[in-house]
Amino acid sequence: MAYDLITMGRIGVDLYPLQTSVPLPQVTSFGKFLGGSASNVAVAAARLGRRTAVITRTGDDPFGTYLHEALRGFGVDDRWVTPVPGLPTPVTFCEVFPPDDFPLYFYRQPKAPDLEIDAHELDLDAIRDARVFWVTGTGLSEEPSRTATLAALAHRAKAGTTVFDLDWRPMFWTDPDAARPFYTEALRQTTVAVGNLDEVEVATGVREPHAAARALLDAGVELAVVKQGPKGVLAVNGAGESAEVPPLPVNVLNGLGAGDAFGGCLVHGLLAGRDLETVMRHANAAGAIVASRLECSSAMPTPDEIEAAVTAGAVQ
Repeated sequence: MAYDLITMGRIGVDLYPLQTSVPLPQVTSFGKFLGGSASNVAVAAARLGRRTAVITRTGDDPFGTYLHEALRGFGVDDRWVTPVPGLPTPVTFCEVFPPDDFPLYFYRQPKAPDLEIDAHELDLDAIRDARVFWVTGTGLSEEPSRTATLAALAHRAKAGTTVFDLDWRPMFWTDPDAARPFYTEALRQTTVAVGNLDEVEVATGVREPHAAARALLDAGVELAVVKQGPKGVLAVNGAGESAEVPPLPVNVLNGLGAGDAFGGCLVHGLLAGRDLETVMRHANAAGAIVASRLECSSAMPTPDEIEAAVTAGAVQ
């Protein structure tokens, strides 16, 4: 049976402070969670009842073992999560200063194992057959992951729904100009692009949301989703339909997992054949729910929680 969703990209251990509004040097206790955008999206979709898997790599160490256990616990198939001898599993720390300051500190040296995904090891038939295939901008930042990502997209040839999460992380690149050619190639081979204002500007050179959405469509995708932060989300498709949905009111605790919850719910809505505005409203609600919680992966909402937030018009 084909997967509903296969994601490809980052995985790691999130070590989040259990004290809010405290600088990292003064934090005394942390919670340990599965992290990494591609992995979190797979978790989010699995929480909504979808059959998901992730293609990524870990270190051959206890943190790698933990990530396998966590994925399986969340109902995500880990068969394509393999160890890289000699490289440590990445960890990520953050500081939590609600409502809008969450500095991230990535420990991915000398190199993250998830950037060692090799094209020759991919199950290309499974990638082609998945109803949705999801790749990220970080996967394009280094070899051999870059070649593997583009090879997977080329083999899939826009079958089903193929999502490019623009996922711009400046610390993984020398500058935006170095990223743009690879983003352009990925856009040519995908059907959906998802990104915030900074990310769409890196991909297209355009920041104004409506112009950026049009530029993404012109680059080859069929649906452009532009996340505008406090202004909500804009979605425009190639048929000329658009939806601009405001954010749900929420008391933010940690905004870092909101985009991944949005992504998992976006996949769920597209697979369900919902209209564009409904898809965006539910994805917005999923993101808001996770923003009200400390962790990312284990905070992903259930269908009932999303429906309740949409109905109430706020996260309670």
